[in-house]
Amino acid sequence: MGTIYKVLAQSNPSANTSTTIYTVPSSTNTVVSTMTICNTSAANVSVNVAVQPAGGSLTSAMYVINGTNIVSHDTMFLTLGITLAQTDVVSVTANATGVAFGLFGSEIS
Repeated sequence: MGTIYKVLAQSNPSANTSTTIYTVPSSTNTVVSTMTICNTSAANVSVNVAVQPAGGSLTSAMYVINGTNIVSHDTMFLTLGITLAQTDVVSVTANATGVAFGLFGSEIS
């Protein structure tokens, strides 16, 4: 069994669109250690982050953060320690463009 420490995902999604930024590969488990959310725009934005077990349909119980405000030109750092099984999905939404999401952790196979 090997562990690979890596940038799991980076995304700058379209406004108001739920976007899958990471899906755990088959035969792999993942530990998400950190997420960054950087608002590069001149306006405040609202963001959501969800973890969908086995890529299931999104429900309110799956949100890690929901409707959290990120001030203009600010960055939020989330220390998570979330363990994910194969095919689990991390999805994000922002109510405007100009938000960069980064996901960092380890894949264990």
